[in-house]
Amino acid sequence: MTPPHDNESGQDFDLDAATDNEAEATHLVETLAAESDEDAENRARSLRSGLSDYDLDDEDLGLLDSDGYALPGTAAQIALPVLAVVGRPNVGKSTLVNRIIGRREAVVEDTPGVTRDRVSYPAEWNGRHFTLVDTGGWETGITGIGASVAEQAEVAIELADAVLFVVDATVGATGVDEQLVRVLRRAKKPVMLVANKVDDVRTESDAAALWGLGMGEPYPVSGLHGRGTGDLLDAIMKILPRESSVAKPVLGGPRRVALVGRPNVGKSSLLNKAAGSERVVVNDLAGTTRDPVDEQVEILGKAWRFVDTAGIRRRVHLQQGSDFYASLRTATAIERSEVAVVLFDVTEPISEQDVRIVDMVIESGRALVLAFNKWDLLDDDRRRYIEREIEQDLAHVAWAPRVNLSALTGRHLEKLVPALEAALDGWDTRVPTGKFNAFLQELAQAHPHPLRGGKQPRILFGTQASAQPPRFVLFTTGFLDPGYRRFIIRRLREVYGFVGTPIDVTMRIREKRRR
Repeated sequence: MTPPHDNESGQDFDLDAATDNEAEATHLVETLAAESDEDAENRARSLRSGLSDYDLDDEDLGLLDSDGYALPGTAAQIALPVLAVVGRPNVGKSTLVNRIIGRREAVVEDTPGVTRDRVSYPAEWNGRHFTLVDTGGWETGITGIGASVAEQAEVAIELADAVLFVVDATVGATGVDEQLVRVLRRAKKPVMLVANKVDDVRTESDAAALWGLGMGEPYPVSGLHGRGTGDLLDAIMKILPRESSVAKPVLGGPRRVALVGRPNVGKSSLLNKAAGSERVVVNDLAGTTRDPVDEQVEILGKAWRFVDTAGIRRRVHLQQGSDFYASLRTATAIERSEVAVVLFDVTEPISEQDVRIVDMVIESGRALVLAFNKWDLLDDDRRRYIEREIEQDLAHVAWAPRVNLSALTGRHLEKLVPALEAALDGWDTRVPTGKFNAFLQELAQAHPHPLRGGKQPRILFGTQASAQPPRFVLFTTGFLDPGYRRFIIRRLREVYGFVGTPIDVTMRIREKRRR
C-alpha cells in the first residue's frame, strides 16, 4: 500500500500503478538508448539555459557547474612499520593506544579483558606514519576465550616490526610479566619496556623497579594523562624502520567491506574463513568482538579489506560501558567502509534489530549486501518461513544483492564476490546529465505530477550531484510528493540498475525571477 502524502487537493500519486507496467519501463529504456549522447547533451544545454529565468544562488550555480564525481584512489602505498602493544590484562594498553593516536578509538573500560582481538590503527608522530596494533591481555594457564585472546597477542608480536611491552608500574613486575618476557625474547623483535600509570614524580621510583625484568630501561608514562608519552614516541621512532619488513604493501587500494549485524550472527567466522586463519576471536559468547578489526583478504583472486565489527545489540542510547563504545565504533566503521555486508542468522527469525541495522547502513549511504548465514542448517519448514520473512521485512531493500552462505564451513563464500562487485558498481554509477534530463522528460510526459492547489509542479532540470552513493538534485517549480520521488527512484533502478545502493533524490524549489 502506498503511504499517504501531504497534499492540498486530496489527490495522490498512485506509485504502484505507475511502476508495475513492465512494458512501459522497457519502452523508456529503449527510448533513452535510441537517443544519441549528442542529442541528450543538446537537450540538457537547452534546459540548463532555461534556468537563467529563475532565481539561483551561488550554491545552485556551483552544483550545476560541477559533476561532483570521484572514484577511489588506486595509488600503491608503502608498507608502514607495525608497532604492537602487548601486556597482561588491565595494564592500560588501550588507554595508551588512544593517547598515541590522539583520539578515543580503542574501547576502554575499568574492567580486565575489554580488548580481545588485535586491532590496527593508523598513527603518526613528527611526520612519521606507522601502524599501531592494540592487543588483548596476555595470560598463561587459561582456557576458552582467554586463551584465544592470548594467542592473538602472540600473533601480533610475530607480525610486528617492534613491540611496546606495557607493565603496570603501580603493581610492579608479576609472574605473568616475567613469562611474557620469555615470549618476547623468543620472538627476537626490538622491545621497548613501558612503565604505565606513572602519574606524577612520586611514582617514578616504581618504574625504576622494572629494570629487574631485564628488558632494558623502563619508560615511565601515564597513558591516561599523557605524561612522558612524547619522550616515549621519540624513542620509538629510533627503533621503528621506515618501511615494514613484515607487512605487505597496499596495492591498488582494496575496497573496504564492513561486516555488520547482531551479536553471534557469524561476522568473525566469516572474516576468519575469508582470511584463511583465526584472525579474530570466535566464541559462542555473544558480543565477543568489541573493536572493529580489519584484515586484507583474497577471494577468487581479488583483494578486499574486510572490517569485522561489534554486534549491535540494541539502540545506542540504551547501552552502557563497553557495549556503548563498541556500537559507536561500529557506526564509524560503517562510515569508513564502501560497502556493508549485513549478516543474518537464518536459524532465528528476522528481528526488528536486524531491520534497524539495515536501515543504519542505508542512512550512512553505503552500498549494501544481504548475507544469510548458517544456510546449511536450514530444514524445509524453516526455509519457507525465512523466505516469507525476507519478503515481508526486507521488501524495502529488494534492490540489495543477496547471498546464502555458511561462514563456518565457507560454503558459497565465493558468491560474495559478484554480490560485492554488483553493489559497488551501483554505488559508483553516474548518469550523464544529458541522459538524466532526457529520462526526466520522458518520465514526466508519461506520468506528470498531480495538481497541487490548482498548480502542477514541474521539473526544470536535474543533475547527479555525486556518486558513492548516487545523489540527484532536481530543480522544480514546486514541491514534489514523496510518492513521486519514490517513483523516480524506482524508474532509475529499472533503467540504470543501481543494484545494491541507496539513491537520494532531493529538490530545490525555485521561483521565476521577477522582471
